[in-house]
Amino acid sequence: MANSAQARKRARQIITRREHNFSARSKLRTAIKQIRKTIEAGDKGEARAVFDKTVSVIDTIAEKGIIHKNKAARHKSRLSAAIKTMA
Repeated sequence: MANSAQARKRARQIITRREHNFSARSKLRTAIKQIRKTIEAGDKGEARAVFDKTVSVIDTIAEKGIIHKNKAARHKSRLSAAIKTMA
């Protein structure tokens, strides 16, 4: 248990940040699932449009430090490669 006022405040802040980060990470996972679903459907034009929105979400979350920038780059690279291999 926190003994000082500063430690109690930090504990409160951690809870708030955890909830915010959890929400953002969930948004990221949803965006990635959406693009994968579009790729499986086979519509390259729609996949390109969804990919642009997904890249925006990935970049925002990486910029805020919720995921590492290299992980963000890896996601974008693999999703882009999946779109390029579409017929």
